[in-house]
Amino acid sequence: MVGYCPICGKPVYFGERKRSLGRDYHPLCLKCQKCKRQLTSGQHAEYDEKPYCPHCYLKMFGPKGTAFALVTHSQWHPHVMSECLFSV
Repeated sequence: MVGYCPICGKPVYFGERKRSLGRDYHPLCLKCQKCKRQLTSGQHAEYDEKPYCPHCYLKMFGPKGTAFALVTHSQWHPHVMSECLFSV
């Protein structure tokens, strides 16, 4: 069964698909709708059925001040955010 890409609307065949959040995407179509950065399967947020990178999603739809806190925090703690005891 062939699925259809929610971004371009064209068929997505099994050998080329990237499956994320229950949908099949073309590899080049799975990108942030704001900054256009390529995304990996399952490593993005979705709003109104459109994919966003975590940074753009928080900046656009998260609580106010979240994006600034993430940038400021990562400048002071250059390690992986998920490992930090002080992460926001």
